[in-house]
Order: sequence, then structure tokens, then C-alpha cells
Amino acid sequence: MGSVPVVLTEEREGEYNGRAGAYYGIWLMAVAVFDVLIGEGAPQYRRRVTLMYSYTVIQWLFFFYFYCFAGWCFESAYVSIKSRELTNRGFLRGPFLPIYGSGAIMMLVVSMPFQDNIVLTYIAGCIGATALEYVTGVAMEALFKVRYWDYSKNKFNFQGHICLGSSLAWGVLTIFMTELIHVPVEKLVLSIPAQILTVATYVLTVVIFADFALSFKAAMDLRNVLVKMEQAKAELVHIRKRLDVIIALADQDWEERKAAFAESRAEAREAQEEARNVRLEELKAGIESGLKQLKQLVQSKHSAYPDSVRDEVMDLKTKYTVNLELRKRLGGLKDFFQRGLIRSNPGMTSERFKEALEELKQRAGRRKGE
Repeated sequence: MGSVPVVLTEEREGEYNGRAGAYYGIWLMAVAVFDVLIGEGAPQYRRRVTLMYSYTVIQWLFFFYFYCFAGWCFESAYVSIKSRELTNRGFLRGPFLPIYGSGAIMMLVVSMPFQDNIVLTYIAGCIGATALEYVTGVAMEALFKVRYWDYSKNKFNFQGHICLGSSLAWGVLTIFMTELIHVPVEKLVLSIPAQILTVATYVLTVVIFADFALSFKAAMDLRNVLVKMEQAKAELVHIRKRLDVIIALADQDWEERKAAFAESRAEAREAQEEARNVRLEELKAGIESGLKQLKQLVQSKHSAYPDSVRDEVMDLKTKYTVNLELRKRLGGLKDFFQRGLIRSNPGMTSERFKEALEELKQRAGRRKGE
């Protein structure tokens, strides 16, 4: 079907032109209000957005380091006030929190296409920062076996790495970042002579990368300590099971005992899982009680226990002493960087190594007071 031409009468044409003029007037008023709100007007605002696209690599790096430091100041002050003691927060030993620097740069980048739309800026900030927080949390837990933050107790959380409240807050912070915080920071950085800025950025890069290397090594060493402590505990679980089997089969013939021993060896694979659900003190009490009971049984029924069984009991006793001493030594936490990493992250959690981590936290706190 063909289109039907619309013929406007003089009255309808006047009404149409009047509405168009009204809409144009409203648009002019909106531009004027927008100019007042942003200071020097929309053209200047758009120039600032365009300028963000033209930052050099050195400038981006310096912005990253600046916000790493600003984030450390905020986080350390907040935790220090909350805990009523000075706290050096973060993964690094120096005054830098990379998660804040990464978050700030991410906010600037994802919001650049939407600088003229506050709603889209907010949504972009929510999505971008939440994605960064989730990926960082998952990667750090997979690598270091601990969580440096945990939202498990917050409502509407996902795997404890992110939560709705945090995501909404990221959007608000993105608006503050682009509208208020970054404006004076940008002016400050761009006012620094290029040569001075370049030298300062290079120096900061060397310092922060050296700090990161030491902190990364400390985090990996801490992971290894947790793994070895849990392995020692799993071995204690296996020792207790073996002692229980020997005691339970005291009155059975030797052929039945051998079958039971073979079965208990197969169950050793389950010790690692069971170790998570039993406290160390309970294990120690059970093993020591079992050894004492076996000693009495061997003395009263010497003939019921062949030499191989007595040898195994002695071997279990030796393993118990060795693994208990190993766990104690690992829990001593003699490394300065590992202690600092734990103190700087009091909210650090681990579902798999919960008891071992709590033990290290307590030890780090005691050594701080020594």
C-alpha cells in the first residue's frame, strides 16, 4: 500500500510549529542547566571525555599507581579505626592496593562511552567492577587457596566473591569517580612536566613490581604451609583410624585382622576429607588414648599381637610424633612476609584450610605482641 500524504491546514501547521518551538525551547533550557551543573558547559565536559581517550601509557600507569595509593589510604584508615589499631591493609607490603587501582582504571574505561548519560555510566560501573571483583576473587582463591574477601554472609551473594550491595555501590562509586574524583586528579597529573612524570612512573613501577614479587612469593609460601599443615592433619586422621582398627580386632584371628588392615589402608584416601571436619585437639586426644589403650592390651595379651602388629604400632607412634611436630613447626610462622600478609588481611578466609588458617592468624597475632 502506498503512503497517504498528510495535508496540514494553516491552523494545524501553526499548532505543529508551536509544539516544535516549545520542544526546542525545553532543549535549550536543559542545555543551560547542564552547563551550570558541570561548570564550564557541555563542550568543556565533552572535551574532558575526549582527553581521556588521549592519555599516554605513562599517564594511565600513573593514574593506576595514584589510585592504588589512595585506595590503600582509605582502606587502612577504615580498618585501623574499626580495629582501633594501625593496620597496613592489602596484598602488598607497601602503601598500595592494586585492586583499587584496577577498579579505578576499569571505571574510567567502561564509563568513557557513556559520559553524557549518568544512568548508563552507573550500569557500566556496576557491571565492570563486579566482573573485575569476581574474576580477581576466583583467581586469587584458586592460586592462593584463601579468600582475601568474603561476602558469604551478605544477602544476594554469588559464591561469596560478589554480592548485590557491593555491585550497587560500585555503580555509585563510578559516578563519583568520573564526575568528582578524577577531575582534580586529572588536572594534577596533566600539570606535571612530562619528564618528571615519566621518571616518577618508572621508579614507582620498579618499586611496586619488586613489592609484588615478594608478596606473591609470600602468598604462595603461605599456601604451601596451609597445604602441608592439612596433609599432616590428614595423616593424623589415618593414624587414629589404624589404631582404632587394631584395638577393635584384638580378639579376632589373624586372617580377619589382615583383611581389616587392608580395608583400613584403602580408607586412608578419605582421611584428607575427614581432616576438615575434626579438630586437631580431638585428634591428638584420640590418638594418645588409643596408644595408651594398645600398650595395656599388648601387655595383657602379648600373644594376641604378632611382631608385625607391634611393629606397626611403634611405626604409628613415630609417625604421630613426626607429623605433630611438623604441624607445630609449620604453624610457627617464622617468615616475616607471611606474618605481614596475614595481619594485613584479617578478613582472610578458607573453607578448606579453616582450622590451619585460624591457627596461623592466632600465631601471627601473638608474634606481633612479642
